[in-house]
Amino acid sequence: MRVTRIHVPGAIEVGADIALPRQAGEHLTRVLRLAPGAALTLFNGAGGEFAASLGAPRGKQEFARVLRHDAVERESPLAITLLQGVARGERMDLIVQKATELGVARIVPVLTERSVVKVDAKMRDRKREHWQAIAVSACEQCGRNRVPQVSDPLALGDALRSLTSDSLRCLLAADGGEALTAFAARPGTASVFLLIGPEGGLADNEQKFALASGFIACRLGPRVMRTETAGLAALAALQAIAGDLG
Repeated sequence: MRVTRIHVPGAIEVGADIALPRQAGEHLTRVLRLAPGAALTLFNGAGGEFAASLGAPRGKQEFARVLRHDAVERESPLAITLLQGVARGERMDLIVQKATELGVARIVPVLTERSVVKVDAKMRDRKREHWQAIAVSACEQCGRNRVPQVSDPLALGDALRSLTSDSLRCLLAADGGEALTAFAARPGTASVFLLIGPEGGLADNEQKFALASGFIACRLGPRVMRTETAGLAALAALQAIAGDLG
């Protein structure tokens, strides 16, 4: 029987009774109808997970007793940062959810010339918090104990200038000069920046800027994919070749 997993922000100590997030507590008791003593798994993103049991409610607050810590990780050996051109509504939500399931280490939402979605300064925090919550929920479902960071939405130039490591850099493009499979198979590949354009793709000047910033234009098969398909297909291919999908 599958044990329900819950993300609990902050410190978790073995032997302690800790308050569960309100929404998670209501889901356990009202939707799943779990009784006190039911087995749970808790994690806080700092590493490993905690076996716990549902305690008795205190008023409207649900608690769990922490039983032990298990130093288990389900992270990919390939650290991928996904720089994703912001897509509309549910498409972006889907990308964040599935990229998390596919083991991405970080997600940077990117605003480009052809981005349909416009995000002003007032919306950035709200958007980031929304996408971060989706990543947390995906970790609860897929078994990851480390939650990928979702950055504030950034203009493409700012996003590329913020990259400081010497990781391999891949721009997915239908006319890319190198196959993604060959890129992923390069010796010593441990981390990758993967750049995906929004609906309509990147403008020519944006592609030139990315190439000048060290990105390699890679193709993935003979068909042109939608933005919500392209990044996920590329992530799966990278993970299968150089990561943890075996």
